Amino acid sequence: MKKIPEDRCACRCIHQDRIDRALASSLAESENSAMAQLFKAMGDPNRLRILRALQEDEMCVCDLARFLGISESAVSHQLRLLRQLHLVVNRRQGPVLYYRLSDDHVHRLMELALEHIRE
Repeated sequence: MKKIPEDRCACRCIHQDRIDRALASSLAESENSAMAQLFKAMGDPNRLRILRALQEDEMCVCDLARFLGISESAVSHQLRLLRQLHLVVNRRQGPVLYYRLSDDHVHRLMELALEHIRE
């Protein structure tokens, strides 16, 4: 179990057991960073609109650009970030790339967030 050294800060401690439980359940720095990147990516309105659109069906860059009212280049840039974070995947059909959500986890994240804000 992780333990905060006594000299780490001058903060008083009232409930060491609660601190110990929080430390025991804390994420590794790499996981914490990855989760922050995921939420950061989902924090952009255009990326959220892309993810929401892809919940319904796969779409190509040109259709997403028309849907968002932005350039294909701007959509490609957003999709590249979403792909790097494993939120979307693509498939090629001839010269056209079609994008979809990478798995059901992404769909569930979107639905859970929507449920949360609608409560």
